[in-house]
Amino acid sequence: MAERASCALLESLPAEVRESLAELELELSEGDITQKGYEKKRAKLLARYIPLIQGIVHGWVDPSLQAENKLAGSSQILITANKQQRSRSTSSRDERFRSDVHTEAVQAALAKYKERKMPMPSKRRSALVQPSVDTYTPPESVFAPPDVTTGLLGHSHHERPQVASVRGVPRGFNSSILETANGVPVNSRVSSKIQQLLNTLKRPKRPPLREFFLDDFEELLEVQQPDPNQPKAEGSEIALLKGEPLGVVSNWPPSLLTALNRWGTTQPKAPCLTSLDTTGKALYTLTYGKLWSRSVKLAYTLLNKLTNKNEPLLKPGDRVALVFPNSDPVMFMVAFYGCLLSELIPVPIEVPLTRKDAGSQQIGFLLGSCGVSLALTTDACQKGLPKAQSGDVVTFKGWPRLAWFVIDGKHLMKPPKDWHPHIRDASNDGAYIEYKTSKEGSTMGVIVSQAAMLAHCHALTQACGYSEAESLINVLDFKRDAGLWHGILTSVMNRMHVISIPYALMKVNPLSWIQKVSAYKARVALVKSRDMHWSLLAQRDQRDLSLSSLRMLIVADGANPWSISSCDAFLNVFQSRGLRPEVISPCASSAEALTVSMHRPPDLGGVPPGKAVLSMNALSYSVIRADTEEKLSVLTVQDVGQVMPGASMCVVKTEGAPYLCKTDEVGELCVSSCSTGTAYFGLQGITKNVFETVPLTASGEPVGNQPFTRTGLLGFIGPERLVFVVGKVDGQMIVSGRKHSCDDVVATALAVEPMKFVYRGRIAVFSVNVLHDERIVLVAEQRPDSSEEDSFQWMSRVLQAIDSIHQVGVYCLALVPANTLPKAPLGGIHISETKQHFLEGSLHPCNVLMCPHTCVTNLPKPRQKQPDVGPASMIVGNLVAGKRIAQACGRDVSQLEDNDQAKKFLYLADVLQWRAQTTPEHVLLLLLNSKGAVSSSATCLQLHKRAERIAAGLVEKAHLNVGDHVALVYPPGIDLIATFFGCLYAGCIPITVRPPHPQNLATTLPTVKMIVEVSKSSCILTTQAIMRLLKSKEAAAAVDIKTWPTILDTEDMPKKKVLRVFRPASPETLAYLDFSVSTTGILAGVKMSHTACSALCRSIKLQCELYPSRQIAICLDPYCGLGFALWCLCSVYSGHQSILVPPLELESNASLWLSAVSQYKVRVTFCSYSVMEMCTRGLGTQTGTLRSRGVNLSCVRTCMVVAEERPRISLTQSFSKLFKDLGLSTRAVSTTFGCRVNVAICLQPNRLGKLADQGTAGPDPTTVYVDMRALRHDRVRLVERGSPHSLPLMESGKILPGVKVIIAHTETKGPLGDSHLGEIWISSPHNANGYYTVYGEEALHADHFNARLSFGDTQTVWARTGYLGFLRRTELTDASGERHDALYVVGSLDETLELRGMRYHPIDIETSVIRAHKNIAECAVFTWTNLLVVVLELDGPEQEALDLVALVTNVVLEEHYLIVGVVVIVDPGVIPINSRGEKQRMHLRDGFLADQLDPIYVAYNM
Repeated sequence: MAERASCALLESLPAEVRESLAELELELSEGDITQKGYEKKRAKLLARYIPLIQGIVHGWVDPSLQAENKLAGSSQILITANKQQRSRSTSSRDERFRSDVHTEAVQAALAKYKERKMPMPSKRRSALVQPSVDTYTPPESVFAPPDVTTGLLGHSHHERPQVASVRGVPRGFNSSILETANGVPVNSRVSSKIQQLLNTLKRPKRPPLREFFLDDFEELLEVQQPDPNQPKAEGSEIALLKGEPLGVVSNWPPSLLTALNRWGTTQPKAPCLTSLDTTGKALYTLTYGKLWSRSVKLAYTLLNKLTNKNEPLLKPGDRVALVFPNSDPVMFMVAFYGCLLSELIPVPIEVPLTRKDAGSQQIGFLLGSCGVSLALTTDACQKGLPKAQSGDVVTFKGWPRLAWFVIDGKHLMKPPKDWHPHIRDASNDGAYIEYKTSKEGSTMGVIVSQAAMLAHCHALTQACGYSEAESLINVLDFKRDAGLWHGILTSVMNRMHVISIPYALMKVNPLSWIQKVSAYKARVALVKSRDMHWSLLAQRDQRDLSLSSLRMLIVADGANPWSISSCDAFLNVFQSRGLRPEVISPCASSAEALTVSMHRPPDLGGVPPGKAVLSMNALSYSVIRADTEEKLSVLTVQDVGQVMPGASMCVVKTEGAPYLCKTDEVGELCVSSCSTGTAYFGLQGITKNVFETVPLTASGEPVGNQPFTRTGLLGFIGPERLVFVVGKVDGQMIVSGRKHSCDDVVATALAVEPMKFVYRGRIAVFSVNVLHDERIVLVAEQRPDSSEEDSFQWMSRVLQAIDSIHQVGVYCLALVPANTLPKAPLGGIHISETKQHFLEGSLHPCNVLMCPHTCVTNLPKPRQKQPDVGPASMIVGNLVAGKRIAQACGRDVSQLEDNDQAKKFLYLADVLQWRAQTTPEHVLLLLLNSKGAVSSSATCLQLHKRAERIAAGLVEKAHLNVGDHVALVYPPGIDLIATFFGCLYAGCIPITVRPPHPQNLATTLPTVKMIVEVSKSSCILTTQAIMRLLKSKEAAAAVDIKTWPTILDTEDMPKKKVLRVFRPASPETLAYLDFSVSTTGILAGVKMSHTACSALCRSIKLQCELYPSRQIAICLDPYCGLGFALWCLCSVYSGHQSILVPPLELESNASLWLSAVSQYKVRVTFCSYSVMEMCTRGLGTQTGTLRSRGVNLSCVRTCMVVAEERPRISLTQSFSKLFKDLGLSTRAVSTTFGCRVNVAICLQPNRLGKLADQGTAGPDPTTVYVDMRALRHDRVRLVERGSPHSLPLMESGKILPGVKVIIAHTETKGPLGDSHLGEIWISSPHNANGYYTVYGEEALHADHFNARLSFGDTQTVWARTGYLGFLRRTELTDASGERHDALYVVGSLDETLELRGMRYHPIDIETSVIRAHKNIAECAVFTWTNLLVVVLELDGPEQEALDLVALVTNVVLEEHYLIVGVVVIVDPGVIPINSRGEKQRMHLRDGFLADQLDPIYVAYNM
């Protein structure tokens, strides 16, 4: 029971002003006045008292109170008798958390905040639950702000120089991206929002972490250091608090059933229980005679008439479920006592309404663990239960199979005259089981023994002074807790008359219980604070109500500190109707200890009520301090009375061993008495911990000789031996070592404009564990008419209020549509189920605000770079450690003997002419169409002739000179190959270019134009269709078509032979240019000389054992890299037959490639990751169909994936697994590695069959597991498979003949040791000869092709690949008998993200994100101004998009120790992917910043 600032604020005003204010509030709550009018009138009323109020808020402590009550120890608690004048509270928010003064405190706290502009999330209109206001923010100029993630200013990391060519354009984006600074748009809505986000983060409330270099691999999470100024308990050790002894009553019955028997036979006409209908009329009054006779009938029926194969279905001690609605207390009471009489143990539960009720599964688990097989219910209730097709009640999810028995009169048997139930004295056997739900949502049954039930009735009778024939109004649930203890059990013990008010009636008429008190002249009423609050809203028109008959008004939610406000307001209004202040009796209870304490009127030995105004900050450290300064952050607590008769109480520490608390310390209340629960049914372990606790003194001595029961309530014992409760153990969240109560946080959130925004005050607060600490999550239902602007404003204000009042950050704030949170039986929010939905991503919020930057303060410290260690020191260090320098090489080409005639020729053009003369009819190339048929083919002679014709056309028609550049824009096919050789015959330099996509000209044509311009092409060769496309109107809309060079259609060339095939002056002259857009968006062209071409083809031929008799199938794009070499060059050089499968054809026929491999019985095939993914996704369910069509892949010896990235193990494994049914060997699939400086570094050759036996293939690729945390520090640490943070890396294939590899330090350029991470450097005759750039900046990038080690072998010239990796000598041997050196590629340096001083590979973060939820189809990450941006494709309904924001933030924090800055949710297919299946992350970034993604939702994490 609490308020956060003292009541003096309002009490200082004159009575008439307070009355006017109360009337004004009532008008507002009932809609008689607008908010604006209310504020205006209120301001007018208070105008003359403003100085007085300000004085009170800033410095009020009642000196008389300060002196009056001191607690043992140094702290003070302000305790006062209950004031009789109370302000009236009349708002429609959740009644449990009413407090006007707290609202004032929250508003004052918010006023302290300057309005910090936070970026509002962007939402696509279609995803909105309600239409939103326009969320555009005005564009601002963007600059690079300081690094907010580490607190460092400026940028200190060194990047590998980029190729100074132009960014490529992604698919789906406008070409205007290019008109920006460094490819980043200068004006955009997104970037201005990110700027706002950075501005809010640039002023951290907490100081940035100190930085230091962490030399260990482990990234240690920051341990929260205790605040040296935190309050500490200073009082003496608390003493055991004993209640008065249980009085001896002369005729006290030996059991509850004895009492029932007595009243049923001696006073049969006496009323026992009256039930009401929803209009408030008495529906039925059960007399004691009727209760006795019906209970006996039921007992007889249960024991004698329910049989199973002539055996009784039930035996004494069996558990039986009681399933009765809240509107039928009469039948419940009969069932309860019928079970007791037949010595069965009743388990009352809620009526299940649907198969998916919140918490229903846990109830089922409870019934199963209790061995319940029978459920008792009423006829009406049974008819309303969901039915299966057979007409029987369905089996609810997680429930055991139950027999349902209806107990209405006609179903019961009348017992024979000589049959009497056996009534024993109360024993320690179980009487009934009451269920309770824990914080995690698990449901446990607390078993109460017969003796405890009797003793509890005795204690309640004495504490409440119950006497015979008294009337009691019960508004509570009669199936459990105080409603059961007073209204069903103790009432029978004392022959009282209970009038039960159903929940449905309270909803219709909140005043009904007061009317019944007045009508029945009731002496006692049993309510919750919400019932008092509801009645305040409805009482205005009622004239003749009297509460003067009440001697006790028991308020049964005393464990909730916020009920105090309702008590005060209720007394304030109803004192004039005869309510006496001393009547209000708060009590505390728990499922385990039953009634813990109760406030009693003075005539029953009670003392005046007490109040304490406590500092919330001190409470968060479990310390009691009277608040004297910070008036905003206080909790006003009212006592919950004295310990129950016959019980002892102490307060123990909540963590660790149960040591007694000090007098000024908050702990868990523990009770020792004969009237508590006995055990959790079937759970011995937790039972011992809870029901058999032995409190210890500071010296470790046990307190007393009786075990204590933990109540689950947090509190302390105040002056006058009064018990105070400040919260529940289950409702406590421990964040960074400080404790916060969920209820307190709910109260603060509700004090922020509750009526305008939160639907019926429905707010849930719970904590989730993320990164080894609890994080607070707040979920609220918003009113249906709330706009996006309202939502965002409310969320911002709630964050500020909670930060100000509780000094704690909220990790996630989610808003859901009205009425969508899981409901508890009486309409409240089912917290554990809500938490479950949140963690599973099935909450479906309509707004989310994450604040990880504010909350997460235990990240590892950012890493600083070591002072440079010289390369010489590294070598010495490796020698000392016994490590060899990491270098490896393929087989020596000069030593390899082969009968290769082609190696006599220096130029590929010569090889083709030679093949045209020696094997003119040998078919070199077969091109397949989408149906799998050969659409065209070429023999050696045909290819030669076509090349001659094209060469003649280039010279005569295009008038090109030797050395001129020619762009070849062809679809994948034989024309492309013929034209390439035609250019070589004419002495021109060919550049292969992917043609534009006719349906997507706007995004694909600018890339074509760019390559043509950057490569300085003098002419474009193409087909007639593409020529028309390049000159079309649609093309003119995307590029300037007037600036194209000459475009020639090769089909239109004259049929002439070239006079003389051109021979270059030297093999080192340029053969062709290879252009490619890298994943970082850089368009780079590399120069390939004739020497490099021949060396490349020879190396591949030797590695893959390619001969004219061989067939290989190629499903790759033929425009750049190894794909181009395999498609256009290798067949001509080696003479083998190539079956060409254009990857684009797989979109219409996914099985094309595999069918071709099977049809031609191909042993060696090449594909890309995108092809492999298409097959895995498209054919996943069709392997049976393919088998029936005769597809058999057992012929495949090697299936190589051509890639310029780390091997994708999961994809290759799932591909192998999927097509294993078609005969594909799991050993056949392997990977390759190449890059811009050398397109073929590793290829895994044949690994099956005879060749493998001969040893030419070498060992299978190995997989190692490395620690991902060590990788971030540029180190390699090998770990076991399955270790936490382990990352599998597969060897990238066998190094090609003639290729040497060394690992060099990225900065010092010194050589590194075995298993050390560094940049992969290559020396090989087929290295490219340099970059070809339009700006002639070769000098800047010469380093990439002409690098030398800074120490050791400084003579060899190396090419830098730009990829991080390591070499590791394995235990395996290769063909030469030497130990095999495996090369592991980790990732591209250009792509790595430098965050918090560490190096991250995007793929690792993306893998974690994709695993987070089944609806995430694809993901890409990039950084922008040191914020991590995660873009994910949603494969599901747009309404579920926002579920992913929290899951993604959680998983990246947990697995990578990074805070996600922005989460962008887009449609499937938005993340651009190139033909090699690689994500174009920089294009994506440019598209995001230029606002071209059309995202479903953009969340800016605070």
